[in-house]
Amino acid sequence: MEAAVTTCYRHPSYETYVSCTRCERFICPTCMREAAVGHHCVDCVKEGQRSIRQARTVFGGAVPRSAVPVVTYVLMGLNVLAYLAELVRPGVVDRFAMLGGGLVGPDGGQYLYVDGGLPGFDVTGVLDGEWYRLLTGAFLHLPPGESSFGALPFGVLHIVFNMYALWNLGRVVEEQLGRVRYLALYLLSALGGSVLVYLIAPLDSTVGASGAVFGLAASFYVINRRLGRDMQAVNRFLAGFLIWMVISAAFTSWEAHLGGLLTGALVTVVYAYAPAQRRTPVQAAGCVVLLAVLVLLVVLKTSALTG
Repeated sequence: MEAAVTTCYRHPSYETYVSCTRCERFICPTCMREAAVGHHCVDCVKEGQRSIRQARTVFGGAVPRSAVPVVTYVLMGLNVLAYLAELVRPGVVDRFAMLGGGLVGPDGGQYLYVDGGLPGFDVTGVLDGEWYRLLTGAFLHLPPGESSFGALPFGVLHIVFNMYALWNLGRVVEEQLGRVRYLALYLLSALGGSVLVYLIAPLDSTVGASGAVFGLAASFYVINRRLGRDMQAVNRFLAGFLIWMVISAAFTSWEAHLGGLLTGALVTVVYAYAPAQRRTPVQAAGCVVLLAVLVLLVVLKTSALTG
């Protein structure tokens, strides 16, 4: 008497005599997964993975299965793409740079904002409801011919230095915070830098990821203190950022640097010292409260400027 033919439960056309050691269903080589004893089927492997608690960092971020800093690379890519867009269409800077208030004349040129505006001139910037500038300006950089630093165009150095700093800091901070918390930190730091620009120098037009990068620098400092690491090496590393802040202030906005630094420090303090029992809700609430404060500051400043 011939034995009954058994086939794979996922591929009925494949004859097989090997079964899953957990559910005992027959599986073909395509569906086999190595186990400590025998083989498991695909469904049993997935079920087992769901029952395993995902590892998390001290700050509550999920430890990624891949060591690739995906968010950091995406942010760098967006900055580079925005810079290429500037080269192709220089008007992108005027349209999306951080600008508190300005005037667009009948000739299409941009002019300094005058209280109450001027006849025939249109108001532009955050004052005119263009709130998106608070974030889009953080993804733009000085055009190549904007100004010079020695014999080199500072516009090129602007994006090169910022992307180099983002690559160095972002990988470490993203690994410790996790992707979602890291992205929230980056965007809030960029926003905090723009808000301080709006509060102190609302008529200035600024661009650059420096505010977000300085937020990462502050986060890097808080993370290392929270983990109890040797701060001497960290202090030496961050001293270079302070030097860069002083030098670049002559070409960009020190207000954006300082605003990003303070915002990044506040966000990471919330991340680092939230109680373990309610870590995620407290961290989320802290970010929401900080965002609300930044929005309120913008509203109050707009009200003061428009009278």
